[in-house]
Order: sequence, then C-alpha cells, then structure tokens
Amino acid sequence: MAFLEVAVLPLRAIQALFSIIVLGLTAYIVDTATNPWGSWSPHSVNFMLFTSIWTLLAVAYLVLTPTRFPQFAHKFAIAGVEALTMLFWFAAWVAVAALWGDWWEPARHGSIWGSGVAAIVFGCFIWIAFVITTVIAALHIRRTSRNDNAPPPQMQGV
Repeated sequence: MAFLEVAVLPLRAIQALFSIIVLGLTAYIVDTATNPWGSWSPHSVNFMLFTSIWTLLAVAYLVLTPTRFPQFAHKFAIAGVEALTMLFWFAAWVAVAALWGDWWEPARHGSIWGSGVAAIVFGCFIWIAFVITTVIAALHIRRTSRNDNAPPPQMQGV
C-alpha cells in the first residue's frame, strides 16, 4: 500500500500532462472541422475536449485542497471527483474510438485522423490513471472510520 501512496503525485502529473495533450489534439480537430461555410465537429470529440478541461480543474482540486484548503478535502468529495472523472474519460475515449472506427477514413482526413487516434490513446491512459487513483481513494474510505474526514494520507504535506 505504501507504493500506491507514493505513486499518487506522479500519477497526478501524468493526468495533467496527458490532459493538456488531449486538449490540444481535440482542439485541433474541432478547429479543423470548423470552416467559414459551416461548422460541425463530432459531439464525441467535443465531449473529450470538455473532459480534458474538466480534468485540469479536477487535478487542481485533488492536489491543492488537501494541503491548502483542508476543509474542502472531504474523503467522499475526493472519491466522487475521482470516480466522476474516471467515468468521463471512459465515456470520452470509447465514444471517439467508436466514431473513428466506423466513420473516419485516414486517406481522406490525414492529420485529423492521426490526432484523433492519439487523443484516443492518451484518453485511455488517463482513464487507467484515474482508475488507479479512484481505487486508492476508495481504499482510503474503507480503511478509515465513518467520522474521519481527513484527506488521504498520501496527499497530506504535498
């Protein structure tokens, strides 16, 4: 269990970095799909763009609240943000992968195709990182008493 507690901060860095990468990739797809004659970007890509922005806000909350604002670092709130973000990433990368597999053709779309595939791969990695941190938050809830509202020990003193 000690290894998992040490691995949380590097996982947060990975979550933030990969989210920034996905933000750039999906913003490029949305921008390329928008033109003067009409604008249409796939809804699943728009959702992945939203999810990457949500993740940056969630990671900021998950890193800063336990140390700077401990009154807002309730263990159930932390677990809820973790679980919600994990669900968002699962839905986002699966939806974009389904769209890319059924509709997009790489010969016709070039760099948009590659950007979408990269966004899917990075989205899957972010989802795996949030699965790990959600399990850690759930284990913290299970190990502490019902009245103990302290943040997870791995986040204290960060």
